Amino acid sequence: MSFNEQKLIAQKFPDIFEQDDATEIHRKIDQSQHFMEAVKGLIELCGDDPNRDGLIETPYRVLKAFLEYTEGYREDPKAHLLKTFDVNHQELVLVRDIEFYSMCEHHFAPFFGVAHVGYIPNEKITGLSKIARMVEGYAKRFQVQERLTTEIAEAIEEILQPKGTMVVIEAKHMCMCGRGIKKSNASTATSSVRGIFADRSETRAEFLSILQRPSVL
Repeated sequence: MSFNEQKLIAQKFPDIFEQDDATEIHRKIDQSQHFMEAVKGLIELCGDDPNRDGLIETPYRVLKAFLEYTEGYREDPKAHLLKTFDVNHQELVLVRDIEFYSMCEHHFAPFFGVAHVGYIPNEKITGLSKIARMVEGYAKRFQVQERLTTEIAEAIEEILQPKGTMVVIEAKHMCMCGRGIKKSNASTATSSVRGIFADRSETRAEFLSILQRPSVL
């Protein structure tokens, strides 16, 4: 990695490269250099020339992209929910169609879609944008959709301690659409159901019925 590349990476991702421990900084720089050499080797293995004009900066770009794809490791997504409000609301709160982009941990191929997050408050609520930020924090990691769904529900349960939580995620996986079986129209839905949502079918039905309605916005 050139000095300018190190400087640009350090500026964009200061939590990785600006630390008190110089040994740790050098270790991560060495890791970055090894990674970029591996990308060059992969390009060559696939049949192209890593030194041609269009590819010569690709290893650096790939490194920068992966550090951005995985920003969620450098935060605690639950912390977004800590800002709460005492509001007398005891019915469903549902934030639907939260867009997310994540990275399949099996093939390092993207999967993307929307998350629908609902809960029945028990004395406290959180800001609606905080739920979206929490989803983003868990999505920006190496993931599988099933774990992502569970982590979102567990965060709501732990911090807000609601009467019930329900999370539904709908996503397309490029490891299924763009390779392997190559079913471009296939999508995957997962859910996690806790508390009242697990105990009362009518409460689950209310959640699902809202999802089926077209957006008025």
